[in-house]
Amino acid sequence: MTSRGAGTAFSRRNYRLSIESEKPKVTGIVNSKLLNDYLHRIFPSADGIQPAAAYRKPLTFQNLQEHLDKLLAEDSGAEDSQDQVLEGRLGPSTVVLDHTSGFEGLLLVDDDLLGVIGHSNFGSIRATTCVYKGKWIYEVLISSQGLMQIGWCTLNCRFNQEEGVGDTPDSYAYDGNRVRKWNVTTTNYGKSWAAGDIVSCLIDLDEGTIVFCLNGVSLGTAFDNITRGAGMAYFPAISLSFKESVAFNFGSRPLRYPFTGYRPLQDPPSMDLVKAHKLLGYLKNVIHIGIDVLEGKLVEKDTSTWQLQGEPTVLITLAHIFNHFAPLMCKVYLVEDVLMNFLLSILERGGSVEAHPLIQQLLDLMWLLMEDYEVHECLKQLLMSLLRAYRFSPIIPDLGLQIHYLRLTIAVLKHEKSRKHLLNNVLFDVLRSVVFFYIKSPLRVEEAGLQELIPTTWWPNRFTKEGKESKEVKEESAEERLRRRAYDRGCQRLKKRIEVVEELQVQILKLLLNNKDRGGGEASRYIFLNKFRKFLQENASNRGNLTVLCPPEYMVCFLHRLISTLRCYWDGHKAKAPAALSSEEAYVPPQLFYNGKVDYFDLQRLGGLLSHLKKTLKDDLALKANILIDPAELQAVTMDDLDEDEESATSTAQRPVAALAIGGALARPSWLSSPTLGRANRFLSTAAVSLMNPRRSLGTLEKMKARTLNVEQRTEDDIEGSHGNEGLLLGRPPEEPEQSITENSLLEILDGIVMMYNLSVHQQLGKMVGVSDDVNEYALALKDTEEKINRCPKKRRDIYEELVKSQKVFSEKLNHLSRRLAWINVTIYSKEKMQDVYWLLRVCIRTIEHGDRTGTLFAFMPEFYLSVAMNSYSALKNYFSPVHCMEELPGYEETLTRLAAILAKHFADSRIVGTDIRDSLMQALASYVCYPHSLRAVERISEEQRISMMRNLLAPYEQRPWAQTNWILVRLWRGCGFGYRYTRLPHLLKTKPEDANLPSLQKPCPSTLLQQHMADLLRSDCDMAPSFLNSVLNQLNWAFSEFIGMIQEIQQAAERLERNFVDSRQLKVCATCFDLSVSLLRVLEMTVTLAPEIFLDWSRPSSELLLRRLAQLLNQVLNRVTAERNLFDRVVNLRLPGLESVDHYPILVAVTGILVRLLMDTDFQGAKRATAVLLADPCFQLRSIQYLLGHAEPSALAATPPSADKRHFSLHTYTDYISLEELAKVERMLSHLSEESKQAAASILPTSEEDLCPICYAHPISAIFRPCSHKSCKACINQHLMNNKDCFFCKATITAVDDFTKPASS
Repeated sequence: MTSRGAGTAFSRRNYRLSIESEKPKVTGIVNSKLLNDYLHRIFPSADGIQPAAAYRKPLTFQNLQEHLDKLLAEDSGAEDSQDQVLEGRLGPSTVVLDHTSGFEGLLLVDDDLLGVIGHSNFGSIRATTCVYKGKWIYEVLISSQGLMQIGWCTLNCRFNQEEGVGDTPDSYAYDGNRVRKWNVTTTNYGKSWAAGDIVSCLIDLDEGTIVFCLNGVSLGTAFDNITRGAGMAYFPAISLSFKESVAFNFGSRPLRYPFTGYRPLQDPPSMDLVKAHKLLGYLKNVIHIGIDVLEGKLVEKDTSTWQLQGEPTVLITLAHIFNHFAPLMCKVYLVEDVLMNFLLSILERGGSVEAHPLIQQLLDLMWLLMEDYEVHECLKQLLMSLLRAYRFSPIIPDLGLQIHYLRLTIAVLKHEKSRKHLLNNVLFDVLRSVVFFYIKSPLRVEEAGLQELIPTTWWPNRFTKEGKESKEVKEESAEERLRRRAYDRGCQRLKKRIEVVEELQVQILKLLLNNKDRGGGEASRYIFLNKFRKFLQENASNRGNLTVLCPPEYMVCFLHRLISTLRCYWDGHKAKAPAALSSEEAYVPPQLFYNGKVDYFDLQRLGGLLSHLKKTLKDDLALKANILIDPAELQAVTMDDLDEDEESATSTAQRPVAALAIGGALARPSWLSSPTLGRANRFLSTAAVSLMNPRRSLGTLEKMKARTLNVEQRTEDDIEGSHGNEGLLLGRPPEEPEQSITENSLLEILDGIVMMYNLSVHQQLGKMVGVSDDVNEYALALKDTEEKINRCPKKRRDIYEELVKSQKVFSEKLNHLSRRLAWINVTIYSKEKMQDVYWLLRVCIRTIEHGDRTGTLFAFMPEFYLSVAMNSYSALKNYFSPVHCMEELPGYEETLTRLAAILAKHFADSRIVGTDIRDSLMQALASYVCYPHSLRAVERISEEQRISMMRNLLAPYEQRPWAQTNWILVRLWRGCGFGYRYTRLPHLLKTKPEDANLPSLQKPCPSTLLQQHMADLLRSDCDMAPSFLNSVLNQLNWAFSEFIGMIQEIQQAAERLERNFVDSRQLKVCATCFDLSVSLLRVLEMTVTLAPEIFLDWSRPSSELLLRRLAQLLNQVLNRVTAERNLFDRVVNLRLPGLESVDHYPILVAVTGILVRLLMDTDFQGAKRATAVLLADPCFQLRSIQYLLGHAEPSALAATPPSADKRHFSLHTYTDYISLEELAKVERMLSHLSEESKQAAASILPTSEEDLCPICYAHPISAIFRPCSHKSCKACINQHLMNNKDCFFCKATITAVDDFTKPASS
């Protein structure tokens, strides 16, 4: 192959290289002798021997082209012999995946036909070239570590959705996910692979063997004596499950791990490679050799300080070199093998990147002497090679490889023109540059060198049976202390090495966020902003399509680096402008959410859809923010909403698509594809929601019409503002201070960081806690095994040996996990990362507070700000706590209080309409009141906010999700109720005291302050108490009725003769209804205790009715639960999994608590009324009260002889949870009710059936309705009138209810 322009004058650019040799001084060219010596030194002959001066032809720029062509053609003869087809290989010389016929299932194939993603159950695909003789190799770059089988197959292999490579005869595969090899049958083989590994597949058809290697290390011979002979040729092939992805290297790029004697399936471009190395040698010579014009001689130069100082001789020489070199630098193989290695060698001399200006000079040369399209392609291939090398480099103890590639990336990005081109066209469009900010976690700690870095392992061993860390800190032994300290020192060594990589990653981002490089166009930061926003849009708009989303592990690292960079620039601006805020006071001003300068795509706002808010709040926008919405745009937005589905289908059809193995038209996914995570086609979301965008400030009194401003069109002026234009801060509300915050561009980046956390970072933080949980489980198992070894009898040698084996396995696993946990704690859960998340929490709190002050405009805030505030607090409390304590963070108490104020105010905020976000706020508040430190924060908010919160909690339960509200009230009460101080259900501790999986409750932490607010509200508001309590009684009636209905079905299923299983979902719903019933009873107990007059002061409206309804429900519950051999008893005794919480104790102590409060803890008049109502209820049975204290029913005792196994329930057996004083009150209550029931029975006259209420047949008729004169008892009509005003019988509207007394004559 000959380079373009090899035998012609310079046609690419007119460099005016033809010169007059007679006039060297006029043109700036050195004299002919010096020029001749210089050119011969730069372009030596191939053998290195210079001809004698008398015989060699003088070299000038006029014959240099001919000389250079001759030098480059010297080895072409030897290369031509290699152009013939190699024996042993069949197929195209360029090897790719066969996307036309060599596949099975649905697969997505990259544009270069080398990357593939599984899009069906188990898809298979092979290459276009096969081999039948010789030794061959190809590499597979693992992008995801799931289920895949990689290897070789023949043309006769037939695959399907269940069987792939290795599952048929004459196909052989390695599976690093299950650590096995496959050839019809399967056996253990190799090591587990991880994302970022490289698998080498070697086949020796002379010996008949197949070997696999992982990251250059042989896993041993997998198969020998494979089938060979006529018609047997093997294709590279892979089978992979859904969403798994790899990229192949058949030889189109240099092999990362070549093996002697094995050839890649695709030949390297040998001829071009020789030329490129020669030309690089000539370029090095130019750098090494300088011309001393004054002395008239050649001198050696220091390459590190070489600069092109306008010397025409040197420039023309370089132009000749680049005339041949430039076309070669558009080829990926040559860029990676020649250019990248050369640039890396420059940085190998050590020192900072700034100490090597030669790379900047070389990039200047490329832009000067290469065509623009050549530079663009060269830079793209260079960054792709760097990204691939960074991602697929093995982890070594000093992370030297990763550091090496990051340093070169920084050196390239330091070049302003190159940086802007890459930002504009490559970093977010062709590559997934976020990979540069990721530090992968090693799956195999021994290969990462962690055994040398952390020689001593340690793990916490102070655990309770539940696997939770014990609060009782036991004295640490001397050996444990030494191990822990040695482990900590190893972790610190690891942290220092990882910090070096993180610092380099931050340097890259600082270059991308530079806003001072305005030479030749827009500053880098504003290009980055537009690309960053599109990146967020892709991840926000494709939440359901995992192949398009940025993997969350990358997003976590990117978030932390971006926070570090942002805070650096933010505080740098503060140093220059003292009036601005520091990064510690950062927040996002509310006008960003409604002025349309920042695109939030289709993300939900607190007040609903943006189009709805623009219509309903347009007057507020005009009044408060001086923004007028263009009616035409409002109409356009409405039409956009109507045609959203149609537009979505159209835009999808118009997208460019990738090569698809089945020929369909699916858009090419971008994140799980080739090893660079590159993508040739942009994957765009549907048309963004049209946003209102005021362009220029027209004065304070004028209204500004808003128009759509495309993200791509935004300039620095649109973002930062100028000449009276406020940029992103347009439309400042009057509540917002006029103080400068920081540069507007940094505000948009901050907003993007908050969105990133919401998209996937929080989810990943929770996922990685699993490693810590594994350590806890294995530590508990090891401790248990060691205890068993100590208890093992000496004569049982077999058991002892098995236990020792188990101990060894657990110890090895813990050693591995503790080192891996060290890595995760440093990269994800370090103190610095915790401070980043804490800073983000404070940013969200300040942003919500500022937005709240804007009144109705608060509805424009995106929901994710509230979500991030809640989730980041949850992460700090639950995910970082094993390593670092949240209490150590600065301003922790104040932050907790401010967050409590937000939750207390906004969980019932009418401006927030989204059901999901309202539920999340309610759940967050419920979690907040569970823990003492956060509950104290709720008590520290202002009294007005506390009372408002309690008023919202006491709103009627109808027409709203009431269960969470009820849990909150219960948590405020738990610890004060009757027998309500337990942390684990007492009945379970009695039946399964050693079971570590029993459900555990939070330690009680009641709030007397909030209880007092509740009491004051119920007493003072005459309408609130009846409506709230009636709703609680209604829900209790529903929940307990549902529970009884379900246990009837469960009992019927259990009694059937045929074997059957109760649906686990039904059991779960049943247990939930029971738990709801108990919690509602506890809320009633709380109300009766705090404000008994609501039931007992009959001068209050509805008091008598409430008391009668309460008595009716209590009797119903008691009768159902306490009857001997009843339905409840039988289901409890079944001990079904899922119904562990269903037992007598939780529900009976709740009912007992209410009765004791009504009958024993009130004044005489109140107790008398309560007793009368309770006894008057026809469902009342004294035996139910006797049951509480273990008094068996007399009839039951007479019918069946006592059984030794039959244990009657009794509160006396729970003295650990019920105090003696409480038991004494129950005893007195039983005596009181026994005496009163006897007296009541003696005084009641027999009532004829005609005088009984026709509705309940329990009470005498006592009320007459007007105007229809129908009759019933007061209890029935009062309960009926709460929901309906029509008569029971004639449906006439009841206008009044009068007392009815039967005349004496009757």
